Amino acid sequence: MGNAPYGEMSPMTPNTKRPSGPYKQTGVSGNPTPTHVDIFEHARPRLLGVAYRILGSRAEAEDAVQDTFLRWQETDIATIGSPGAWLTTTCTRRAIDMLRAAYRSRVDYVGNWLPEPVHTFIDSEAEAQMELSSSLSTAFLLMLERLTPKERAAYLLYETFEMPYADVAASQDMSEPACRKLVSRAKARIGDDQVRYQPPRERQEELLAAFEDAIRTGRSGDFAAMLAGDVRLTADGGGKVAAASGVIEGESVLAFLKERLSEWWAAYEWSITELNGARGLILKQEGKIVATVSFAFDRSDRVTDIFIVRNPDKLAGLSDTSIH
Repeated sequence: MGNAPYGEMSPMTPNTKRPSGPYKQTGVSGNPTPTHVDIFEHARPRLLGVAYRILGSRAEAEDAVQDTFLRWQETDIATIGSPGAWLTTTCTRRAIDMLRAAYRSRVDYVGNWLPEPVHTFIDSEAEAQMELSSSLSTAFLLMLERLTPKERAAYLLYETFEMPYADVAASQDMSEPACRKLVSRAKARIGDDQVRYQPPRERQEELLAAFEDAIRTGRSGDFAAMLAGDVRLTADGGGKVAAASGVIEGESVLAFLKERLSEWWAAYEWSITELNGARGLILKQEGKIVATVSFAFDRSDRVTDIFIVRNPDKLAGLSDTSIH
């Protein structure tokens, strides 16, 4: 639509929405003649973060990043005005194509579909990093499912990675005014920002302790006091292992924990870790990961959603990579 091809993208202009965001032009500090590999490895964490947020799958995101690397190896660095923009554009377009195919396959998914859980890198000292991590929450990724692939990509690039509209438009092969409308429509479709809210770490730790106590002892009083009245529990077994087939709501959540999970999970090995931008749980049996648990909250620090992933395909690579 009249935009410059990949290799001719102009240098990136700042996104003035937030003057010091995490999106920066890719470069390799201290290396005057970086190689293809140098430049790509410097960009890899950001590319993986973009692709995962678009796809909701770490394995598919890694495939998108690898495909981007293969294309990158075939380019002449001297012809690329902005390696960061080129790599982000190429990876985004590949992820969009993969998401279209993924949407079709999710129609036939057995049971509830949840995003693939990932370890996340959290620097509690960095506010910008905390905000970026909040966009990895399971609740937020599920909210993004309301969007078309192009809406999802444009929204994430502008709102989360703070790319300027000119570069977002180039990545979507559209005009800047059309891109602005796309982002505006996406923002309207996903509603408010509550799904990205995370309570203080201390509150999260209290919740995890109360949840574990409720499962191990069958006494749910402390945990019940931390739940919203309309709390939901969603479990993803992918048709491969036992999991609740529908979404459990309200008072039925506590009954499920007491009558089912207390029996099945009490003997598991429990560990607390960073999952999808917040504190979560990994459960193991004989050293093998069998489940992850993460939560969503309202602004009163009450639990609105409990997300359980048991699909072994989604747990297989959990320890391999951290997402930024």
